[in-house]
Amino acid sequence: MKIVCIGSGNVATHFSNAFKSAGSELVQIWSKNPEHAAELAIKTGAKPIADLKEIDNNADVYLIAVKDDAIEEVIAQLSAVKGMIVHTSGATDIDVFPATIAKYGVLYPLQTFSKHKAIDFNQVPLCIEAKDEEILKSLKSIALMLSPLVYEVNSEKRRILHLSAVFACNFVNHLYTLSNEILQRNELDFEILRPLIMETAEKVQNAFPVDVQTGPAIRNDEQTITKHKELLSNMPELKDIYETLSKSIKKTH
Repeated sequence: MKIVCIGSGNVATHFSNAFKSAGSELVQIWSKNPEHAAELAIKTGAKPIADLKEIDNNADVYLIAVKDDAIEEVIAQLSAVKGMIVHTSGATDIDVFPATIAKYGVLYPLQTFSKHKAIDFNQVPLCIEAKDEEILKSLKSIALMLSPLVYEVNSEKRRILHLSAVFACNFVNHLYTLSNEILQRNELDFEILRPLIMETAEKVQNAFPVDVQTGPAIRNDEQTITKHKELLSNMPELKDIYETLSKSIKKTH
């Protein structure tokens, strides 16, 4: 199977590596940044291109892994290709594809990716959607080459998944950043929190988060909450976040 990857960021990198590992041929890598395209092309044996006018129109799959705002612009330049065009966005509807495109779909990986951190693609849930049942069947076969965790999810449900993922991943990671800021201001090392972070993540592998909530808010420990807010008196933005999350925990429980 011949693949053209449009993009060179985190998602594009991991998909390209996964397709290569599955035995597919990476034909071309496109990026607005020629250096990034060249870097990924070297790793995958593909040809780097910096202009979509140079795209090979005879590939089997055209994987669009660019920022959401650029997807429609990229699709508009792929009208002559013969293969299936898929985007990888969680928040972009399938309706972004015009009816003039013969074969299209969505291949959304529900995972967080960093370029230089290896990941087992067999553990990545892939959410798929396609123009019609025939194309969906083909897309499912392609997805199963990469991971056994393949789910048929329409655009509305995929948006909800993406929103949920922002809370579960992006916001949580930002809270790690804020906790590290508190530690650094007080000459403490983030390393001491790592076992706590691991235990918290492991708990929800076998239980619902609501059932394993701990901390002063669920205990209604107002003395501790007051002390915490006093410690955050010179960090008003963090104090606001602390109060908002504490109120949410109390309301939930």
